[in-house]
Amino acid sequence: MLGRFFRWLFTPSARWSLFTLLLVGCVVGAVGVIGTQVMVHVTGTDEFCGTACHSHAQFVYPDHKTSVHYNNRTGVRAACVDCHLPHAYPAKLIAKAKAGIKDAYAEMRGTISTKEKFEAERWRMANIVWDEMKADNSANCRSCHDPAAWDVKKQSEDAVKAHKKFTNGKATCIECHAGVAHTEPEEPKAAPAAAPAAAPK
Repeated sequence: MLGRFFRWLFTPSARWSLFTLLLVGCVVGAVGVIGTQVMVHVTGTDEFCGTACHSHAQFVYPDHKTSVHYNNRTGVRAACVDCHLPHAYPAKLIAKAKAGIKDAYAEMRGTISTKEKFEAERWRMANIVWDEMKADNSANCRSCHDPAAWDVKKQSEDAVKAHKKFTNGKATCIECHAGVAHTEPEEPKAAPAAAPAAAPK
């Protein structure tokens, strides 16, 4: 059966001209490329990311709207995908598919369906994102904030000192700027150690 399929696949067509086959291939390819780009754009807006899921609409998106990445003096806005997805293909499509499946599964399970659940999970979820950003040296941050374009004369003395750690490879953006797009969660307090059992008399 497999042999017949490959023979059919590679046998010249007696019905369609080479031009027709090339034309059909180009049309199918164009539809696939354009359709993919349209879907990436439609599903990559803040409105889609922020309202497609109940938990995002109730807790994540409103929190983002209070951040300097949403409202600021210059009017430059970083969208969800600017920070949370790679900017190059095919990594962008792969990460987008994985994030969509993970979010849909978490939404069905009700992982952060209430404010209490969201706050309880916030530290864990934030650390997943921070670890990803540390692993790639905050690549998404640097796609907008180019260190080569910094004007250190316009930075505070503390900022200049901190940025030297970055340029020397001793720190990455997210280590100092964890709360720029969402409220930075507090680390949960460790549970008090259990009292030692009394020695038997």
